[in-house]
Amino acid sequence: MIDRAREFDDADPLAKYRDRFDLPTDVIYLDGNSLGALPRATLARLEQVIRGEWGGGLIRSWNDADWIGAARRVGGKIAPMIGAQLHEVVACDSTSVNLFKLIAAALEMRPGRKVVLSEPGNFPTDLYMIAGLERQGLGKRKLASRESIVGALDNDVALLLLTHVHYKSGDIHDMVALTKAAHDAGALVLWDLSHSCGALPVDLNAAGADFAVGCGYKYLNGGPGAPAFAFAAERHHNTMHQPLTGWFGHNAPFDFSDDYEPAAGIDRLQCGTSPILGLAALEVGVELISEIGIDRLYAKSQALSEFFLAGLADCGLDLEGVGPSNSDERGSQLSFRHPEAYAICQALIARGVIGDFRDPDILRLGFAPAYLRFVDVAEAIRHLVEVFANEEWMRPEFQTRNAVT
Repeated sequence: MIDRAREFDDADPLAKYRDRFDLPTDVIYLDGNSLGALPRATLARLEQVIRGEWGGGLIRSWNDADWIGAARRVGGKIAPMIGAQLHEVVACDSTSVNLFKLIAAALEMRPGRKVVLSEPGNFPTDLYMIAGLERQGLGKRKLASRESIVGALDNDVALLLLTHVHYKSGDIHDMVALTKAAHDAGALVLWDLSHSCGALPVDLNAAGADFAVGCGYKYLNGGPGAPAFAFAAERHHNTMHQPLTGWFGHNAPFDFSDDYEPAAGIDRLQCGTSPILGLAALEVGVELISEIGIDRLYAKSQALSEFFLAGLADCGLDLEGVGPSNSDERGSQLSFRHPEAYAICQALIARGVIGDFRDPDILRLGFAPAYLRFVDVAEAIRHLVEVFANEEWMRPEFQTRNAVT
């Protein structure tokens, strides 16, 4: 298996990009779908921003280094990855905050309708944000199974909120079909692209999507807690009103008026002062992923996951898969169900194979193709087989839950 992996790596057109990331030599990293690796260029870029722009330029850098335009500039670089126009995306705040803004905006745009429809098991922050608005009397949460979503789109639904790639299973929703179904029912649609952007092709405008959000620290490699992004279709720019009316979303923030007037276009989705250090790091990751190309990344991630599944079969290790068996129907990950999934994950981490666990019984392995090699996958299979052969999950130190899993 390792010889075949080396052959694949030798023929891989993306192999050269691994050296553009700062990765430990003793680690096989299968958690890029939770936190992306560090691009080497980020270190120099942050030093430039900290020492030169902040240290030397001081407040002048809002103009001289275009800090003031960073949110729109970075958003514009994300836009082509998700099938949006440059002026339809802004990089700001967190995924959770952007969800709150856009859910509230959508509810206001559909007077007489109160329901936000989603699915059980959606990423928790998406559901929590709906619940928060519900407690304020601004909306009402309704959940329908994946198979029942279209039938649940009745005249009370103002917004359909779904995560494009499911964080546990990797299932991909049919964005085109569900967006059309929601529009046919008179509802708007908000897509969470946190497990899609930077990993697989997305075309929001071709699908007719209304709104979208996504995070910057997974496949975009912006660093822990990196700024997120928000998309709003151009047709909604003059009619959407978000509730977090901070000064960076004002039409003339430096007039310091007592009264709020929303900015034109996508800028009205901004709120507080842009986090310049975070945006600078995110911009490096976005530029690198853009250079590699989403189509090439997705093709390699599919090849990596298929190689992993074939390797498991060759080794006779039969794990219960979660999510689609067809690589065209899943994101850049594989998930497996096992009652000792947490302890298995910890045993692998102790061996230097970093995946992650999702409660209650999911072992999740991410395939970030910008830096993952086929030899890494082959070695990960070897370690996984040995963990099962030795029942290493039985060791007490692997049974104790960490605060972050």
